[in-house]
Amino acid sequence: MEEEKKDKGFVIKDRRLFDESGASRDEKAAPAEEKRPSEKTADVQEPQTGKESSETEDATLPEINFAGFIISLGTTAMYHFGDFPDPVTKETRRNLPAAKQTVDILSILKTKTEGNLDDDERQLLDGLLYELRMRFVKEMTDK
Repeated sequence: MEEEKKDKGFVIKDRRLFDESGASRDEKAAPAEEKRPSEKTADVQEPQTGKESSETEDATLPEINFAGFIISLGTTAMYHFGDFPDPVTKETRRNLPAAKQTVDILSILKTKTEGNLDDDERQLLDGLLYELRMRFVKEMTDK
């Protein structure tokens, strides 16, 4: 029992080897139907490929490096402290357990990267950890 449904440019085919009763399906009939050329509809857009899309992505994204990653985690912790509003709801909320978890992740990174960081990366990580830990203590005492 080959099921086929066509809806808005998508074709759904049942390619299971067995039907609902557990009997083997006829494998010769299915491949002939699969060789149909793709149909394009007006409401389906092709993804961008090539040089044009990669240039757009490169222009908007910052360089990926360890310092950027650490700053990103620090920003996440500050978001959880309630320093930044939610981009969707425009409300600021505190989530101290999530802030503590982010600080703990930074602490794990410090331990695991011991001896592998240059002086600038080490100072950035140490300074950020100190500031976030002090902020967490302050938030806990202000509760």
